[in-house]
Amino acid sequence: MDIREKIKQPIEQEFQLFKQFYLQQFSSSVELLDSALKHVAQTSGKMMRPMLLLLAAKSCGRVADATYAAASALELLHTASLLHDDVVDESNMRRGEKSLNAVYSNRIAILTGDYLLSTSLYNVAQTKNNEIIEGLSQLGRTLSAGEMLQLELQRTGGFCEQKYIDVIRNKTASLFACCGRFGALSAGAEAAEVERFGRFGELLGMCFQIKDDIFDYFNSDIGKPTGSDIREGKVTLPALYALKNSTDEKVHIIADKIGRALPLDDDEIQTLIEAAKSCGGIEYALARIEEYKVEALALLGDDIPEECREALTAYLEYVISREK
Repeated sequence: MDIREKIKQPIEQEFQLFKQFYLQQFSSSVELLDSALKHVAQTSGKMMRPMLLLLAAKSCGRVADATYAAASALELLHTASLLHDDVVDESNMRRGEKSLNAVYSNRIAILTGDYLLSTSLYNVAQTKNNEIIEGLSQLGRTLSAGEMLQLELQRTGGFCEQKYIDVIRNKTASLFACCGRFGALSAGAEAAEVERFGRFGELLGMCFQIKDDIFDYFNSDIGKPTGSDIREGKVTLPALYALKNSTDEKVHIIADKIGRALPLDDDEIQTLIEAAKSCGGIEYALARIEEYKVEALALLGDDIPEECREALTAYLEYVISREK
């Protein structure tokens, strides 16, 4: 069985109902907005985050109406943030297709993102669960703070491993954590269960982002050239390890430039990539992923229904083993 099918197996029916519910949000009586929304809907991803939320709810006993509303709210918030990111990053591609800002304009992309954000707020209100509503509000703040911290580091050169962890916890892991928390909350779980599934989501999100960052050191088909993170001034875990541990004088010079927030040329970027590979930076990042994985698996006890436990384990394996 395909690993994604194994992930969906306990929630196959619920996932189909969710997709119907979610896609209903992408329509408008305003022709231009409707066209933009249809473009966004056609380029939707695999909806892995809603799957996690549904699995958390199912693990805690049931998938309720509030579960669908919470899953939709989170995915809409995430989608809105991607539309805004594409404008900020001046990106013309999203998941192998032309981004909304490339097809229309930055103005339309931003306004469409605003519309989806408002729709997210409407959806979360339908949960009638104050903890979920407050959680989504805080998530928006956390995601923005993570982006600003990363920009601050790019401007000041204050990169270190702890700052990197802070960035990915805010930018990525917080969203996965909310998937776990909201799923449990929507099922009426006790506080301890809510925290358990929230922590599982956070650990999974850390694995997801570190794995994603590793891709930047190899030729791949994930839609960005090798070294694009470094070129944008983002120093990720393998490079941080190389900057700290390499004995190469060229790397020391590069570290000094990064510390002063100076741009690197193509040769320096390539030198740093090769240093990350040769001195163990990739292996170090993979070891950190393994640490998070072990902690996450320990949270999946025998009290979770077997089918859901196997699906959550498969989800974690999928995140770690994916090639793009």
